[in-house]
Amino acid sequence: MGAVTLLVADLDAMTAYYRDAVTLRVLSAGGDRVVLGRGTTPVVILQHSPDLRHAAPRSAGLFHTAILFETQAALAAALYSVARRAPGTFTGSADHLVSQAFYFTDPEGNGVELYWDRDRTQWSWTHGRIEMDTLYLDPNAFLGQHLTEAGTEDPVIGGAVVGHVHLSVGDVASAREFYVRRLGFETTAELGGSALFVSAGGYHHHMAMNTWNSAGAGPRTPALGLGRVDIVLPTADDLGSVAERMTHFGAPVRDDGQTLAFEDPWANSIRLTAAA
Repeated sequence: MGAVTLLVADLDAMTAYYRDAVTLRVLSAGGDRVVLGRGTTPVVILQHSPDLRHAAPRSAGLFHTAILFETQAALAAALYSVARRAPGTFTGSADHLVSQAFYFTDPEGNGVELYWDRDRTQWSWTHGRIEMDTLYLDPNAFLGQHLTEAGTEDPVIGGAVVGHVHLSVGDVASAREFYVRRLGFETTAELGGSALFVSAGGYHHHMAMNTWNSAGAGPRTPALGLGRVDIVLPTADDLGSVAERMTHFGAPVRDDGQTLAFEDPWANSIRLTAAA
C-alpha cells in the first residue's frame, strides 16, 4: 500500500497532529500540500482543500488509515506520543491475533490505526481464511511492557508504512465484485455481510471494506476526508495485468502508461503505480 491522501480544511493543525502526535516526519511541504512519512516512505499526504465541507453522516469514504510499525517498541513510542500530545483522539485498542492495534480519530474526523504485526509464522489460516479476532488490549499494559526510555525521548523509532486501508462502503457484495473480481485482490476474511478483508501475497489484509456506519451509501460527493488511496504493485507487468482486467470488465480507467487511476463504486479514488 502506498500513501493515503487526505483532503483537509486546516493544513497546519493536521500537519501538527500527524507530525507531533503520530510521529511521522515531514518529507516535503509546499503550497497547499504536505507529505509525511518515515525515511523516504510517504504515509499520509495532506492536501489543503478549505472550500470543501465534511461529508454527510453515514457516507462512504475512509474508515481508517492503518500505519504499520516495525516493532512493538516503535509502536509503543508512537502510542505514548499520541497519549501525551492528543489524548482525546484515542478511540480504542484490540488484539487481532495477527496484530496489536490502537485506534484514533484525527482532528478532522479521519480514522487512524497504529499497529504492529505478529510474525507470519504465528498467523493461522483455515480453508484460505485468516483467523482474526477482537480481543481486549490494555494500552497502559502495552506501554508498560514495550515503551523504552529512548522511545519517550525520541518517539521516531524505525520505519513506518501504510499497512492497510479500511473503507466505509455501501454494501459488501459490490465491494467484493470490484476489489476481488475486478481489481484482483484475494478474500482473506469476511464478517457476515458487513465487512470484507482482502489482500495480495498472503497478507492478512491490505484493504478492508465495511458497512458499519455506511450501509446503503451511494457514490461520494466532493468532501473533506479521503482524497486518494495509492497502491504500489511490484512490477510494470503487474500494472499491465490490472489494466487488462479493468478493461475486460469495462471499468473506466485513466492509463498514462505509468499509473492507473479509477474510482470504486462509491467514488473513492484509487491510483496504482509500479515499484519497478
